[in-house]
Amino acid sequence: MRRALTLALATALTATAMPPVAFAQAVAAPAPADTARYDSAPWWMRSPVIASTGYVQKEVQANRAGFNASFQGVEKTAADATRVATDQVRELMTALAALGGDKVRVTASVSLTPIYDQYKDKDGNLISNQRADKIDKYQANVTIQVEVRDLSKLERAYALTVAARPVSTSQVYFTLLPDNEMRTALATAAFADATRRARMAAEATGVKLGAVKLIDPTGRACDTDVLIAGAPRGYNDSQPNYDRAVMAPPPPPPPPPAPSVSGALSLEQRADQLRLTLQPPLQTVEDKACVVFALVN
Repeated sequence: MRRALTLALATALTATAMPPVAFAQAVAAPAPADTARYDSAPWWMRSPVIASTGYVQKEVQANRAGFNASFQGVEKTAADATRVATDQVRELMTALAALGGDKVRVTASVSLTPIYDQYKDKDGNLISNQRADKIDKYQANVTIQVEVRDLSKLERAYALTVAARPVSTSQVYFTLLPDNEMRTALATAAFADATRRARMAAEATGVKLGAVKLIDPTGRACDTDVLIAGAPRGYNDSQPNYDRAVMAPPPPPPPPPAPSVSGALSLEQRADQLRLTLQPPLQTVEDKACVVFALVN
């Protein structure tokens, strides 16, 4: 009996002593370091630098123009309607082509619209059919799109189009399409402005500019979200802004044609009677660039 009590007491003491040892080990174990939350330091934080954004803005005259015109023909058959509509633009297309294919570009499209037989019932309500066997006529629509690349030809091209008597003519819209020389000049001016701004900032803070660390023609490298490690990398419209369309006011209505003894006037003669003044507007172009310099005390 005494031996059994001794064995039971020893077992209880052993069971009671185990948890404190295990608990002590759990408390003493160091927690793993959370390094995933931190980025490595970027190169521009190892030594003093200045990120300078250069801006350039100037006004340039638009160098492209365009407009549309529509012609119609209504006949009993689709073939006749198409023929009538295309005959109206044939002389115009020839006259526009004479201005130079590299200066005035013309594209044309044709569409057909059926005109259904309509009648009124005994109550006076208009009934419109939509059945293929109830087509009365066809309306052919010819639309031309004129792109003028040499603005010295614009007024003549528009006068010829108006003289062809279309059923509708759009306003003239202007755009600016810079050439390679203009793009290069804008970029060069933006880099020069970035250098000037960096030099002024360095002088104002009592330091000197060192070597160039980074040149970014897009200007994005100087944005705050790029210079802060771990920030989201967003995109912006840092590219030059060139092609904003500007609508020109519609020209005044053409004067009535002068009487001619020899009969009807030709397209060229009717165009000569029009007095159109179309002035290309000025458009603002801009660009920016980023240059990062080292700083020297």
